[in-house]
Amino acid sequence: MPAGWPRASRRTFLGGVLKSAGAIGAASVAGGLLAGCDRTTQVPVGRPIRVGFVSAQTGPLGAFGEADNFILADVRRALAGGVRIGARSHPFEIVVKDNQSDAGRARTVATDLIEGQRIDIVLTHGAPETINPVADVCEQAEVPCISSSAPWQAWLYGRGGDTTHGFRWTYHFFWGMEDVIRVFSDLWQQVPTNHVVGPLFAKNVDGDTWASAEHGLPGVLGHAGYRFVRTPRPADSASDFSVQIQRFLDEKAEILTGNPASPDFATFWKQAGDRGYRPKVATVGKALLFPTFVEAMSPPADGLSSEVWWSPAFPYRSSLTGASATQLAAEYTRQTGKQWTQPLGFDHALFEVAVDVVRRAGDLDDRTAVVEAIKDTRLATIVGPLDWSRGGVPNVARTPLVGGQWRAGTSFPYDLVIVTNTGHPEIPVAGKLRPLGR
Repeated sequence: MPAGWPRASRRTFLGGVLKSAGAIGAASVAGGLLAGCDRTTQVPVGRPIRVGFVSAQTGPLGAFGEADNFILADVRRALAGGVRIGARSHPFEIVVKDNQSDAGRARTVATDLIEGQRIDIVLTHGAPETINPVADVCEQAEVPCISSSAPWQAWLYGRGGDTTHGFRWTYHFFWGMEDVIRVFSDLWQQVPTNHVVGPLFAKNVDGDTWASAEHGLPGVLGHAGYRFVRTPRPADSASDFSVQIQRFLDEKAEILTGNPASPDFATFWKQAGDRGYRPKVATVGKALLFPTFVEAMSPPADGLSSEVWWSPAFPYRSSLTGASATQLAAEYTRQTGKQWTQPLGFDHALFEVAVDVVRRAGDLDDRTAVVEAIKDTRLATIVGPLDWSRGGVPNVARTPLVGGQWRAGTSFPYDLVIVTNTGHPEIPVAGKLRPLGR
């Protein structure tokens, strides 16, 4: 990891901004790490590679994009001399868009990227509210798109796809509900409970996936001895969880689960504490990804558990910079003063894949060649090995998933400690799950 990396504000990093309606910015970045040349070699310069990047940087889902500025600056350094394709070095331009956590705006900015910015490939990450509409626009316009950071079922089924045919232009890498179920089951088996589960599945596409009777938690774990309390699913930005809390109290739900947005879970947790509801285990997806939210929660978040997509403990390195997961997280903290956050790794991996794909595609003007290169991707990344030819799901490359628990930290108020690694023994565990309040 290069020493002395400078702090880079978005304005500084995106110097040379391409002005366009709704654009946050665009940066022309060129890099010696992959180009294999320097300015003295007189390598002919090819046309720029134009990459669109869509994420939620503001709004309720803005925590997904918290690391974007850092990653964009990281990519700028890594590609400071262009991407070498054949005999030419191609500048690597990024046009960045914020969908403001709104699905409609995600469609609008994706359309602008394709029609107004002449993008070669679109990258997007975050919740389905961001990535699904972007992918739909790209599929319709026949523009290659790579997404991450949502369960593959929410991305595939939420867009009307199936496991038989899939899509032509859009590809995704992440874990699936089968992985969440494995991880949550492993966690819950570590603490004696009555197996009664209080669910908080959000009333949206992501929540539909988690609550599914076919491939969601109730459908699978309901057959494994867990009883899920029947309760209304809360709407996004709900302010009153009294109905859910009372049912969890009445039925003595000793396990709490779900996938609400972080602000919604903070509201629930405060109201649950006020009414005396405290389960033995609270394993909640999505909401507990972000340390800034965990730190602000009341009652305290000590003992809450969740899935772990990525952490400094993961034994993987970037194909772009050579940095380990530990180094990337440490550098993020050094530059920003903030604790590492799980989307950091997947944000970075998107650019690893994009660079690998365009190098192998060869002809940037042939979109079919680009999607064929995506399909043929076999790449060791900072989030683990990616291979679109394995996993049995069209258009999807599966990534590792383990389970962790938030505990009192050292440098920060809480640390996310890995407590189960079933299926991925290469990722070390640092303890066992503790019951809440223990």
